Amino acid sequence: MTNQQKKVNKEFPIASWAINNKTTMYVLMLVIFSLGLSAFLTMPRESFPEIKETKIYISSLFPGNTAEDVEKLITDPLEDKLKTLSGVVDITSTSQEDYSMVTVEFEEGISVETAKQKVKDEVDSEVSSEDWPTFNGAKVDPNIFELSISEEVAILNINISGDYPVEKLKEFGEYLQDEIEDLPEIKKVDIRGAEDKEVEVAVDIYKMMAARVSFGDIINAINNGNLTMSAGNLVASGQRRTIRIVGEIEKPSQLENFVVKSENGNSIYLKDIAQIFFKDKEKTTYAREYDSSLKKGTPVVMLDVKKRAGQNMVRAAEQIQEIVEDTKAKIFPPNLKVTISNDQSSKTIGQVDDIVNNIIFGVILVVMVLMFFLGFKNALFVGFAIPMSMFMSLMILNAMGYTMNTMILFGLIMGLGMLVDNGIVVVENVYRLMDEEGMSRIEAAKKGIGEIAFPIIISTLTTVAAFLPLGFWPGVMGQFMIYFPVTLSVVLGSSLFVAIFFNSVMVSQLMTTEDKNMPLNRIITITSILALIGILIYFFGGSSGALGTIMVFTAIMFWVYRFALRPMANRFQNIVLPRWERFYEGMIRGALKGWRSIAVSLGTLVLLVISISGFITSSKSGRTEVEFFPDNKPNQIIVYIEYPEGTDIEKTNEITKAVEDQVYGILNDSEYVDDKGYNFLVESAVSQVGAGAGNPQTDGGSSARMPHKGKITATMREFKFRRGAKSEELQAKVQEALKDVYPGVSISVEKDAVGPPA
Repeated sequence: MTNQQKKVNKEFPIASWAINNKTTMYVLMLVIFSLGLSAFLTMPRESFPEIKETKIYISSLFPGNTAEDVEKLITDPLEDKLKTLSGVVDITSTSQEDYSMVTVEFEEGISVETAKQKVKDEVDSEVSSEDWPTFNGAKVDPNIFELSISEEVAILNINISGDYPVEKLKEFGEYLQDEIEDLPEIKKVDIRGAEDKEVEVAVDIYKMMAARVSFGDIINAINNGNLTMSAGNLVASGQRRTIRIVGEIEKPSQLENFVVKSENGNSIYLKDIAQIFFKDKEKTTYAREYDSSLKKGTPVVMLDVKKRAGQNMVRAAEQIQEIVEDTKAKIFPPNLKVTISNDQSSKTIGQVDDIVNNIIFGVILVVMVLMFFLGFKNALFVGFAIPMSMFMSLMILNAMGYTMNTMILFGLIMGLGMLVDNGIVVVENVYRLMDEEGMSRIEAAKKGIGEIAFPIIISTLTTVAAFLPLGFWPGVMGQFMIYFPVTLSVVLGSSLFVAIFFNSVMVSQLMTTEDKNMPLNRIITITSILALIGILIYFFGGSSGALGTIMVFTAIMFWVYRFALRPMANRFQNIVLPRWERFYEGMIRGALKGWRSIAVSLGTLVLLVISISGFITSSKSGRTEVEFFPDNKPNQIIVYIEYPEGTDIEKTNEITKAVEDQVYGILNDSEYVDDKGYNFLVESAVSQVGAGAGNPQTDGGSSARMPHKGKITATMREFKFRRGAKSEELQAKVQEALKDVYPGVSISVEKDAVGPPA
């Protein structure tokens, strides 16, 4: 064999091995399909990827002190101590009544764990000093933690209301709280709009003075009397038994018989000098839900549900929905109203549905286009590469520990248009060798893959290389953007693997150059079975109903192809395609003659320079706006209300009610409500005052009471249900309506934060 023949008849060894071991490849296809499907169903779903910032937070509770005292005694000493740490970029702090928050930002090269340990060592050193303040006989203990914003934002709210006292509604809320917090996906559930009970001892100062009793006597009497303690062991009947003295009270009325002081045989009881009440603690939170029938916010006991970082938001929301429905049916009374609002999982579900729809339509469009060039059967080989590459990519991404988030989905959708290229080149080259060279399927597959193996490998690597620099982006932004190049690299690598191994095996076994008509009786049999199974799955398959729709659609397309698409494809291959080929050949020959090749090259270079210069000029002039991250359409509109520090919660609640009425009036304008009273833009709205009303983006997970803050949250419906209404216009209306209306109050109208952390 000559050298020229060796070059023409070369094979790609691993592809030839795959063709010779087709059974192994079929098993591998099944394994990858199963693992990929499992990954798709089980991968944690969230809106955006979790980013670990090198920020450490130190929060300190110092009850009963002003913001000035908190700053002087806690914040300033901590700042002075932490400034000495190496690798610190910035230190910021917030001091308010009863609470201090210090944020330490480190350089990017330091891990979060190392930074946290450094801060802990310095804080412990400061706390151990003699000047550190104490509370209730113990030193104030700062809490040191790293913060994940996703764990501070509620994924949904559960609102409980009805003709019951707040105490009873709180009991219902506590039951749901316990049930939901048992879920592994949930970090915590906070109850808003209800307070715990406390015992108040209202002392009569004159009776105290007459009985010569001090406040210390009362406090000591309650502390020593309300106590369960161990009294040692007792050996009896050959057994050692532990003795406990139970002294804890079960009812507040038992405090009345506590002896405060005893002199000369006369005992002074607590009931002699004080009155004892069991009542709610001081109000620290209010919660209301918008009631469309009353056109205003109604008080509720609200549960803020927060998930753990990296957990499946969609699965958590589904399980919570099941818990709520089951509890309403079996535990709660029928006249109790329990609703779910601000559910953030619907957006994530929509994103996942979009990727599935894109994959399905991608397969359909690719098969239809290739059908005109290669025939229907051969086009299916390339169409097969799309879902197979996607499943393989999901399997790899799941093994890498990634979640199903916006950046991953964006990478998958973008890669959808690229991954078919390798399959097209493989199938078309094998088809050419069979059609023009008269080779058998197996020979054409081996030699066809051998001819184009290295070109498609190099082509894939160059495409990956174009996105590779994004993976070396430093800092927090690099952590966010790295998902994109990684996803594209995995998708393109998977498509290359599928093309070389799986497509080569399938074309070596099934490819034909003749597009024969399928017998009518076979079409009738196949389509009948597909349609029948599809209809059954659609009506009785539950969440798998979409599969039934696809099967029915496939059955219909068999007939469409037989009587419409196939004649069109034959006409295209016999008449249109030859004309296009002759026209293209003439254009290429003309462009390569004499001086024309130089002119085309120079013209291309000039156009490149002109386009780049035009873009730069347009950007500098402001005609073309340049944004780092695209502005999102609001899925939530959030109104933050803030009075000056020290404002009583009742005053904040009053102003929040006034803002509520104004905001709800705009949200339920006739422009967004149809004739039946259905609001097709706004799904739900809730408001909170006090605890839980802070902005998680700026408050850094603060657990302070915040009596001077209020928050109104309106959640929009999914885009497909909005009937063309624009949420950004609604946000602008709310901003304009609240502008300069309430002097002395800071009001900001924001939307849900998306994209990389600022």
